[in-house]
Amino acid sequence: MYSLFGQSRVSVVENQFKVNVLLPGLVYEHGFNDKNTLYSEVSLGFAYRSNYYAGSSWQLYPNINEQFRHYYNLDKRSLKGRRVTHNSGNFVALNAIYNFKSISTNNNFSEDTSSFTIAPVWGLQRTYNRNFNLGLNIGVGYNFDKYDNEFVPVINFTLGWVIGK
Repeated sequence: MYSLFGQSRVSVVENQFKVNVLLPGLVYEHGFNDKNTLYSEVSLGFAYRSNYYAGSSWQLYPNINEQFRHYYNLDKRSLKGRRVTHNSGNFVALNAIYNFKSISTNNNFSEDTSSFTIAPVWGLQRTYNRNFNLGLNIGVGYNFDKYDNEFVPVINFTLGWVIGK
């Protein structure tokens, strides 16, 4: 899984597949070098929208999430005896998210459209016994859609399992 370089240098996993269960989805993470990966996720997302005049609405939409991740604390975690398997560490990333049109929109509330968000994020990923995986990343991004461009919070929380050893 990890290669040792010198005494304590660890490296990200070259190929890793995961299944997310909180918001159903599939993930592939490809390691480019010791500390950098491309994280690719296809999943379902949800959103809550509120409008003073029309009320509120929940939306369910498919999305594609791409992140170029830089894991910055793998060596430090390893030296302290903490888990580093399956890219268990902290990272910074450039995140690009494409949200498709909602599959559960109330058009009487508001017209739905697809959107694209780009954001720098900070995150962490941990893999525990039996390959149980937890991930969190947060940041502030800029969202583009048919009607509006605006700054938005970006939060992604995942629970699932790493597939394979």
